[in-house]
Amino acid sequence: MAINRDATDTAGVARGYFEAVGRRDLDAMTAFYEPGGTGEIHGLVELEAPHSYRAWFGNLFQAFPDFKLEIAEIVSAGEKAAVRWRATGTFDGTARFEGLDPNGARVEVQGCDVLTIRNGLIQRNDAYMNGTEMARQLGALPPADSLPERMMTGALNLKTRLARALRERRR
Repeated sequence: MAINRDATDTAGVARGYFEAVGRRDLDAMTAFYEPGGTGEIHGLVELEAPHSYRAWFGNLFQAFPDFKLEIAEIVSAGEKAAVRWRATGTFDGTARFEGLDPNGARVEVQGCDVLTIRNGLIQRNDAYMNGTEMARQLGALPPADSLPERMMTGALNLKTRLARALRERRR
């Protein structure tokens, strides 16, 4: 696949990169980055191209062997491109993901990445998604509005009230 290196085509570079992610093509994905370029999936991981980037996504693809990513929308201006996407996969692969053993959970997440692209290469990628919802889908957190979630919330509120009472007592 030819990689679009036209520095004026920010949207084309962003599209090419996300199409490579959708194909799970680590070589093509890392080729879109300036060596040493950085990415952060906020609240989850910070990466540097090519090494930690390649390792993290390689692990993701092993953990979710049917991983699929679809581009919903791309908006670009100057050296910035915002990409809304949707990803799905089944956590039944051969690798752990963020400390969890594969459990067969089906995951569907949406997110938005903001890319900084200079001279046809990604310099920075700031990715945003709902990590709480992903953790629920993976079974790491209880379902929303469920009894276990209400019990966790109650326990946290009790801890907060006890800590407040202890602080007031010390005064």
